Amino acid sequence: MWTYHPDLLSRPVPRYTSYPTAADFGEDVGAQHYMRALDAVESGAPLSLYVHIPYCEQICWYCGCNTGAANRKHRLTDYLTALRAEIAMVAKRLGGRGRVQHIAFGGGSPNAIAPVEFVRLLDRIMTVFDCSRPEVSIEIDPRNFTSEWALVLASSRVSRVSMGVQTFAPHIQAAIGRIQPLDHIETAMTSLRMRGIDAINFDLMYGLPGQHLDDLDATLQQTIRLAPSRIALFGYAHLPDMIPRQKRIDARDLPDDRERFEQAAYGYLTLTQAGYVPVGFDHFALPGDPLAAAAREGRVNRNFQGFTHDGASTLLGFGASAISIFPDLIVQNEKNAGPYRKLVGEGRLTPTRGVALNADDIRRGDIINALLCRGRASLNDEFLPTARAVLTEFERRGLLFWEDHDLVLAQGSEPYARVIAAQFDGFRGQIHPHGGAQRLHSAAPAC
Repeated sequence: MWTYHPDLLSRPVPRYTSYPTAADFGEDVGAQHYMRALDAVESGAPLSLYVHIPYCEQICWYCGCNTGAANRKHRLTDYLTALRAEIAMVAKRLGGRGRVQHIAFGGGSPNAIAPVEFVRLLDRIMTVFDCSRPEVSIEIDPRNFTSEWALVLASSRVSRVSMGVQTFAPHIQAAIGRIQPLDHIETAMTSLRMRGIDAINFDLMYGLPGQHLDDLDATLQQTIRLAPSRIALFGYAHLPDMIPRQKRIDARDLPDDRERFEQAAYGYLTLTQAGYVPVGFDHFALPGDPLAAAAREGRVNRNFQGFTHDGASTLLGFGASAISIFPDLIVQNEKNAGPYRKLVGEGRLTPTRGVALNADDIRRGDIINALLCRGRASLNDEFLPTARAVLTEFERRGLLFWEDHDLVLAQGSEPYARVIAAQFDGFRGQIHPHGGAQRLHSAAPAC
């Protein structure tokens, strides 16, 4: 199904959940830029909100998220107090402008907090923002999910729940520090479905220590039996120098590059043959899911939550390390919970780094997003000549073709979509208008 080109996959490239990426943010962009962007939001403009809970009951060794242990209740309480205050502060700045269409709770594990605290957070949002029956989603850790949580989510009109499953193989769970018996997942799904929450996502992983194709197949078959409405199949990235908790994982047991490629290909083939609609390069949705409909209609978008049917151009992030996106600005809140709380306590908005988008950034971002979400992008005369020259090798290998000014990704190019898109990256790619220079690159690693 897919042809293995190791030379094309040897260079790490970003996942492009934004452009520019978080690696390209600078400390010269922050709260003042954020305030001006909030002031420019128009009345009735669609908004999406993301609320970050950077705590988990148990820390998994593989995890690269900004999260810590929820074992100090006073620290968690202080964080939630600051979070509610930040939400109120931003809403006051907006002054009723903008209408919230989507609210997502992520982490960490949002169900590391008490159900009543979740209700208080959601109530604060619904009170201070203009919300008209928004779609509400939440990430959960099935190991700590209770019937009380299911009742609270249903009564709060939560419409979608994402579960971190990763793998059903016990020996791999032990190797990554996430012991999670199958019956935990089954119980959580049953509890949710009994209360009318049928939109359930699974996050799965390949490339895990000790993982072989038969292990992946067993997890995929169990997943297909449970029939979540969406599946994300991610490749594990082993970066112990950047993520110290990963040092507990034995790197000698990790699959090699060829095995990882075969696992990704097997997952894609298995899920599509089971009836899931492929979305982008690592998401899958049942045909009746809104994400599958968006894929059919060319409406898929990509942001920090992955591939989505959310089309709002403004996303407001709340909490430590949360990222906000505007049409011409991306900013990230203070990463560490302590300094984040201090900023809020002083009545200050919390973005401390980011990037102001110029016209070239916006054009490049549109091309990258179109390639990853729709598999094709229309290029103007400014980019077309250089793009045709730079992408010759990809074209020769049958990974793309041209229809007049449109660059089209060929069937079987899914593993190389990010590599192709990266050629349009002004910080690290080779395609520049009329021989223009690369944008100055930050010292941060790609993410």
